[in-house]
Amino acid sequence: MTSTLHLGDCLEVMAGMPDASVDFIFTDPPYGHNNNNGDLIHRWEAALGRLPDGANPPLARPIANDGAEADEVFAAALPHFRRLLRTGGCCCCCCCCGGGGPDPMFARWSLALDRELEFKQMVVWDKGPMGMGWHYRRSYETVLVAMKPGGPCKWYDDTDRVENIIRPHYKGIRKIIPSADEHPTPKPVGLAAHFIGLHTQPGDVVLDPFMGAGSTGVAAQNLGRDFIGIEIDQHWYGVAEQRLATAAAQLTLATG
Repeated sequence: MTSTLHLGDCLEVMAGMPDASVDFIFTDPPYGHNNNNGDLIHRWEAALGRLPDGANPPLARPIANDGAEADEVFAAALPHFRRLLRTGGCCCCCCCCGGGGPDPMFARWSLALDRELEFKQMVVWDKGPMGMGWHYRRSYETVLVAMKPGGPCKWYDDTDRVENIIRPHYKGIRKIIPSADEHPTPKPVGLAAHFIGLHTQPGDVVLDPFMGAGSTGVAAQNLGRDFIGIEIDQHWYGVAEQRLATAAAQLTLATG
């Protein structure tokens, strides 16, 4: 079991990786919402008038490529996903809270995945406590699942009981409210582990091209999969590197 981390632009790193070298992709790309950079998430308390008198909103913590360029980055990554995945290998892509509007992102990204791969399912993660929003408050997120065509989907559950809804507190997969020193859009390790367990076997290679603070890598290590992670932000790369090293050490102690 190995973990290989790359600091850099995922489009450049993936361009140097060999064809059909990855069994599974789990990732949480930037959504183009400018999260934590003057948006509602960043200014929630101020928007609701709940800040103490004279207090300022918390400092912004922008995410790389989370502006208007995010769609271009995602679209440019998809041909790499198709080339890198082995036949039947799946890509599970976190896609923000479901919603409407004139240009719903989950619908647009589903079609984009289907153009390059074969769209399979939209899984709803019912993540618990009521979230942001004005009218229909955001209480779930979606994970878009697509596969590399040409053969059967790599699927390793034999219970026939896997739903397309991850219900609250299933296997401890709970919403994370990050502190000021944590990544602003963290995903629980259990979320990645859920999909890794369904679509891979021990020894398979898991790729996360938008690694963030490394939760996918921790899940892959814990399940005995090889991991390749790519992160463009030097700070979060360092956090992920340390986090995976700590998780690997704990795993070694636990297994003797």
